[in-house]
Amino acid sequence: MKIYVGNLSFETTENDLQDLFEQHGTVNEVQLMMDRFTGKSRGFAFITMNDGAQANAAMGALNGHELNGRALSVNEARPREQRPRPQGGGNRSFAGKRW
Repeated sequence: MKIYVGNLSFETTENDLQDLFEQHGTVNEVQLMMDRFTGKSRGFAFITMNDGAQANAAMGALNGHELNGRALSVNEARPREQRPRPQGGGNRSFAGKRW
């Protein structure tokens, strides 16, 4: 089961999350989402736990739990929504002009 963890402090690390969630069961993967331009945390992560009972126990226990001064938002991750991709590309300032 994939778990969404939001409202993370920018100082929170993957190891912090691993240690916290392992108190409730076996953690298979921790993905702390990082901004690709700045390299800083985006303030949310995904935790994967294979055992549904352990995952539910972790969600119940950790939703609202304070970590690094922030109350965590913990729930089951939803599938990623498909967003329309922008069409075209390049420099549009010369579109339609003939030289």
